[in-house]
Amino acid sequence: MAIQVLEAGKIFDIRMKSSSYVFGINENGTVQHLYWGEPVEAAECADLLHLRHHSSFDAEVNREREEYGGWGGTLYAEPCLKVRFQNGVRDLRLRYEGYEIGSSERGDQLMVRLSDEYYHLRVELHYRVIEEYDLIERSAKVVNEEGRPIRIDQVMAAAWSVPAEPSVRLTHVTGRWAGEYQLRRAPLTEGKKVLESRQGFTGAHANPWFALDGGKADEISGNVWFGALSWSGNWKIVLESTTFGHVRVVGGVNDFDGAFTLGPGESYTSPVFTGGFVSGGFGEMSRNLHNYQRDYVLPGSRERKVLYNSWEATEFAVNVREQIELAKQAARIGAERFVVDDGWFGARHSDRAGLGDWQVNPQKFPNGLQELIDEVKRLGMDFGLWVEPESVNPDSELYRNHPDWVYQFPTREGTLLRNQLMLNLGKPEVKAFVLEFMTDLLSTYDIAFVKWDMNRTITEPGAIPLHEHAEESVWIKHVNHLYEIWAELRRRFPRVEFETCAGGGSRIDLGMLRFADQAWISDNTDARDRLTIQEGFSYAYSPSVMMCWVTESPHGMNGRRLPLSFRFHSAMLGGLGIGANIARWSEAEIAEASRYVALYKKVRHLVAEGDLYRLASFAEGDVAAWQYVARDRDEIAVFAFRQAQYFGDAELRLRLRGLEPDARYRVAVPGEALPAEADNTADQRAAQPVGSASDLAEDNVWHGSTLMRLGLPLTLAGDYASRFVYLRRL
Repeated sequence: MAIQVLEAGKIFDIRMKSSSYVFGINENGTVQHLYWGEPVEAAECADLLHLRHHSSFDAEVNREREEYGGWGGTLYAEPCLKVRFQNGVRDLRLRYEGYEIGSSERGDQLMVRLSDEYYHLRVELHYRVIEEYDLIERSAKVVNEEGRPIRIDQVMAAAWSVPAEPSVRLTHVTGRWAGEYQLRRAPLTEGKKVLESRQGFTGAHANPWFALDGGKADEISGNVWFGALSWSGNWKIVLESTTFGHVRVVGGVNDFDGAFTLGPGESYTSPVFTGGFVSGGFGEMSRNLHNYQRDYVLPGSRERKVLYNSWEATEFAVNVREQIELAKQAARIGAERFVVDDGWFGARHSDRAGLGDWQVNPQKFPNGLQELIDEVKRLGMDFGLWVEPESVNPDSELYRNHPDWVYQFPTREGTLLRNQLMLNLGKPEVKAFVLEFMTDLLSTYDIAFVKWDMNRTITEPGAIPLHEHAEESVWIKHVNHLYEIWAELRRRFPRVEFETCAGGGSRIDLGMLRFADQAWISDNTDARDRLTIQEGFSYAYSPSVMMCWVTESPHGMNGRRLPLSFRFHSAMLGGLGIGANIARWSEAEIAEASRYVALYKKVRHLVAEGDLYRLASFAEGDVAAWQYVARDRDEIAVFAFRQAQYFGDAELRLRLRGLEPDARYRVAVPGEALPAEADNTADQRAAQPVGSASDLAEDNVWHGSTLMRLGLPLTLAGDYASRFVYLRRL
């Protein structure tokens, strides 16, 4: 087993493929973290359990390294649990009581029991070991065994302690609408750094993922400690560096406006906080996270279909005739899924009305949606639909009939964002309504795909009557009901694929990805901006869920003009979609696009299932490059981009990674040979002019050692040049 208990039950040793995680029980009966990093002998960590005293002002320095610290006594670090008992006591003294170890197909599991030394409050610390990816899933369960209610002011999922380093650097992402997942790196000096969302969903300003290193780690080397929280509502991650050299990361549901009451016999289970360690830099970190998500988190592993979304072509002016014509063009390009976005329902002619009235608009679709669906299927595609179930326009039948269903305070006028109010999903009747209309929609029509959007934050988080949620956290209940709805829809409609969207990438985390097949990471579809957004996203999340669209040039957000090749190559780094108004495309553009789509279909298994190597970044120079390597190591796809060419800079060499040094690889650049035609014979040269001609040697066979150490020579001439290269091991 990956979990061993040593030294008469005082040392817990979690041994993974390439790392150790060790904690123990000190003489005070508290659970103290000891070590996390490259493998060590756990028994030899026992001396770290000693108590450390500095002064009366820092009496128990060891409390900064507790596995799960309750607020009380001398704990001044960010607490994992803060409570108020009925008699007004706010002091918590958690003591170790025992453990249980189990094993399943999904990993070895450990449960450590703690309880308050006086009150009947029990805490269970849960650990599940993902041995092959050096990851541990942690969560906490709090049980009230008192005869009276207990107020929970803060309850975190886990605390992670990182070994002392001469300096510590934090990597995380920040952003805003249309500019999500911007990478940031900064020293973590003494004090606290708080990453959080208070908006009701995961948010664009931060994401519940972090990475720490000693300041020198890069893509291919260096120790990195990291974690990701599985929660899609208000969350908080506190990274704390103390004057005694301790670095501690605490994360869970945000305590902001989040206090709730546990009644007698009731319990609360936190979301999962997954943590990991690698010694191979940020690249290894990302690959471990990507593989973990594909194998343990995501609901399935379906082939990512090329989709067309008609929003940019029509916006709200949807009608069956124009949609059919767009579907015909999409089928010519090679799309496999046709998606109708906003505007198909109710009195939805703008964002001012109709949201909440989920009946097909009879003027736009006189024969219902089936007429369009039949034509889409005849063209060889399946059908998808956009919905926004959590919001409502005041100008809607739903709001006129149920004004009490929105979040509100009785003395306040509701804040309108995008002309919408937010439905109180915590109300059982609202939850039932959403589940009912979605069930009716998916039962009535042959819908294969749902894009679930959310275009506003939560405001006025109250209910009428005001005491309705007095003992609950409105924020927690909304997310739990959302999860329950998605879980039930997946159970009822297992063939339907779901995409998570919240004004772009504002609801993407390991909690939402348990239910979503794919994710819309930003409303910004400019291919150059997207390369930066997609790079930041890829640090924590798998490209297999990352949807990317090819849209118009010049782009509507920034006026940038980009060639179709650059736009397609950028969008091929994840799940390929097309969102442009293809009704205006020339025959030449349709033909060129169809060739890119055909190429993508031949390599999408590498993008979805392969190991990602980030070879170059625009953050460090004028070139960006991504490489995908099949799990069996036989196939490789490389995408290279140049933002601007300077005199003498046309040729570059990309040092590939993840190859076998002694193996030989046949290299094909479209315009020379597509993957389907590139095999072990040197005389196959089926021309398919998708990109520029190859500048490689005539026989196009290279050793892995040369490709990794000297590099693959490519010419990227001109501004916004890009290239796709395919390699197969002989």
